[in-house]
Amino acid sequence: MTAEARTAVVTGASSGIGAATARALAAAGYHVVLTARRKDRIEALAAELPNAEAYALDVTDRAAVDAFAADLGRRASVDVLVNNAGGALGAEPVASGDPADWRTMYEVNVLGVLHMTQALLPALTASGDGTVVVLSSTAGLGTYEGGGGYVAAKHGAHVIAETLRLELCGEPVRVIEVAPGMVKTDEFATTRFRGDTAKAAKVYEGVDQPLSAEDVADTVAWAITRPSHVNIDLLVVRPRAQASNSKVHRAG
Repeated sequence: MTAEARTAVVTGASSGIGAATARALAAAGYHVVLTARRKDRIEALAAELPNAEAYALDVTDRAAVDAFAADLGRRASVDVLVNNAGGALGAEPVASGDPADWRTMYEVNVLGVLHMTQALLPALTASGDGTVVVLSSTAGLGTYEGGGGYVAAKHGAHVIAETLRLELCGEPVRVIEVAPGMVKTDEFATTRFRGDTAKAAKVYEGVDQPLSAEDVADTVAWAITRPSHVNIDLLVVRPRAQASNSKVHRAG
């Protein structure tokens, strides 16, 4: 089946990696369904792309996710799901972390992936050549101080991908996990530090070329467009300046 005949759903497509992934898949010929809570942003992006539509959606709302899946299923096949919606809140140590922040991160990064995957898996399987992508993080593979809540959530996303791949063995569905390291986007760090742009800037201070959203999107699109029998189980992508979550070269 050619990419031109295929539909890809991208969550969290209103900015950052999600928006860049939507652009990359549209450029590869996919019909792209952009989902996010911010309707105005995804509608503006959909208008820019050659074959795209926008659907306002909160992935933590299971009833809304099920309604989306039912509506899409009446209109199109579903071939690719990119679980990108996520994010971090706070950088406090475990001893003083806000349980509300932890709950929010779990609901978006873990339950959001679960809701979307469960809702669209029947259609992905029925396509005969489906792909589920989980955008996790290197935080899902290793811990770091001040990252407890986010690390716990991304470990959960990683485990969903790993378990789902085992459970779908023999089915016509690939499960791909892409785990980015340091990515500089307009919103991630600013959101994490609750709008404190000075703190957000310090995350990338002195780092020569942290990854961009486009770098990660290029990686995601590459993994999706491999031949059907090729499954990229886990792809870790970091900037050259970052050797691990806790070792980053900074100039000066």
